[in-house]
Amino acid sequence: MPGTAAESSMLLGASAKEWRRRLQQALLYFFVILVAIYALFPFYWAFMTSFKTENEMFQTAAYLPREPTLKNYEYVFSGGSFLLALRNSALVSSATSLFALVAGSFAAYALGRLRFRGRVVLLYVVLSMTMFPAISILSGLYTIVRQLGFFGTGLSLLVTYPVFTLPFTVWVLTSFFRGLPAEIEQAAIVDGCTPFQTFRLILLPLTAPALVTTGLLAFVQSWNEYLFALNFTATNPSAQTVPVAIALFSGEFSEQEPIAEIMAAAMVVTIPLVLLVLVFQNRIVEGLTAGAVKG
Repeated sequence: MPGTAAESSMLLGASAKEWRRRLQQALLYFFVILVAIYALFPFYWAFMTSFKTENEMFQTAAYLPREPTLKNYEYVFSGGSFLLALRNSALVSSATSLFALVAGSFAAYALGRLRFRGRVVLLYVVLSMTMFPAISILSGLYTIVRQLGFFGTGLSLLVTYPVFTLPFTVWVLTSFFRGLPAEIEQAAIVDGCTPFQTFRLILLPLTAPALVTTGLLAFVQSWNEYLFALNFTATNPSAQTVPVAIALFSGEFSEQEPIAEIMAAAMVVTIPLVLLVLVFQNRIVEGLTAGAVKG
């Protein structure tokens, strides 16, 4: 009898633990699904709105378009100005990301691997640059762009975008260079490599996940940037990027609010970013977590 009671108690304890484990798992799935719905619903609503007609959109709020149409997408690509804005965004974002990676990798190597006076202070100065609101430095950058003669051209964006992409790139890459084992660098020096060869052939390939992550994030920042693009290309529509082109959309008729057309343009702009994230998702996760644990 005592043995039977003990076995029953053990079975009840195991059953209670299993019940708690399943409850915790169910709660976890519930909150994950809740967060996913909260995050994805605006994208879903914009996607559905892009297929709605003008009359349907203002009649009632419907989760699915009753009469799906592609006229909104036809309107987006009809004039050619949106395609020009897409090209401008692609060129500016790619060039900005490339410059941020090249310059940021050199700066991160110096801050992460070399020892010199004021290194920590300089690193925190770089970090503080990411905390300034864009509007607070707009007037100063506006003066610089005008004096350089770049106002109204794509060069104005190439000059100003590194202000917010480069500090972030340097800060992230510094942690990766700092986390690399010193023995790798010492072995390369013993084998006769110069400091630049060690950096280019040994250390830089090891930071590939970080380069992909920071490069993609810099690309997304440049792709979505609106304030600088609006102010520095206001006088030249041919140099405007997609956020500005979407904001300046006008309807086909007088006093029309082209909400559906704006949603269609937003989908065209967003889908390439989503595809980039899906293609490089493994590299992004690896890059975001590689520097978290040392060893």
